[in-house]
Parts: sequence; C-alpha cells; structure tokens
Amino acid sequence: MSKIDPSLFSGQPSAQPGEACPRCGAALQLRHGKHGAFLGCSAYPDCDYLRPLKVIEHDDDVEKPLEGSACPLCGHTLAIRKGRYGLFIGCSHYPACHYVADINDQGNSDPACPVCSKGHLVARTSRYGKRFYACDAYPGCRYIINDKPVAQTCPDCGFGILTERKGRLCCPQKGCGYQQ
Repeated sequence: MSKIDPSLFSGQPSAQPGEACPRCGAALQLRHGKHGAFLGCSAYPDCDYLRPLKVIEHDDDVEKPLEGSACPLCGHTLAIRKGRYGLFIGCSHYPACHYVADINDQGNSDPACPVCSKGHLVARTSRYGKRFYACDAYPGCRYIINDKPVAQTCPDCGFGILTERKGRLCCPQKGCGYQQ
C-alpha cells in the first residue's frame, strides 16, 4: 500500500471551493501557463476570464530613488529601477505614470541620422545585452548600425556619418571602403 495521497495528483483542482467566475458564474480552476500558475474560468472557450494567483508588486524593481529629480510627466520623484534589460531610470509612481529615461543618456551629443535627417542615432541595448545604435524617430525611420557613430561626413561618398571600428573610422555605407 502506498503512502502517497492520490488526491494530490488529480487533474485540474479548483482554486477555492465555491469560488465562481465573476463574468459567467462557472467555477474557477487552477491553470498552468508558461509564466506560471493562474486562475481561469472552467468554461474557457466561452468565457476567457483570467486572474493571477499572486499580486504583482512593482516596488521590488526599485533600486534607489533619485533625490532632487522629478518626473516631467507627473512630478513624482524618479528612481533607478531594475527591468528585463537591466537598469533604467523610471517614475516611482509606476502603474499610473510610464515615464522612462535611458540611464546611459549623456545629453544630446548624438549624431544626426544620415537617412532621415530628422532623428538622432541613440545607443540601445538588445535583449541579449549587445549595444547597437538606432534612429530615435523609429517608426518612420528604421536605420540601425552596430558600431559607434561619429558625426563626420565620409570624404569619399559624402555619407552623413562615420563609425568607430577597431580604433579606426570607417564609412558604414555599403560599397564605400573608406577607412581612416
């Protein structure tokens, strides 16, 4: 005879006895997804009600409040926060205000975008941690380069920027082989 209780391994147990879905009145069940467990309606195709099991706390992401700096949107203090792609500066009043600033911002010394001439090439970080440079007028201009841009025009082809690659200045334009 086994000492293991078979009721522990039954299919999909309900969340709490007697708890009903607020939309349709059917029972809520414990479901499992790629982001963890959640409560879902047992009448799923007809009712798509979901509720997380744990309440998400946004204060765990705050590393350090920045004294003397205010959010330009709502006026609350800014804080250094920890996110999916590393540290960033964001509003401390997060769920109500979504202001975000780049932690690596050193003023507007970014070179102008050579393609659209409206935006500037700003440093971004990919989800893998690699640094790249893209136009900040993103939906309208999709120009992107991997090397650090320098605000000098190419003397051979006249392209608007040069890039730093292995200690040399190179032209990022295809077909132009300029190197300094």
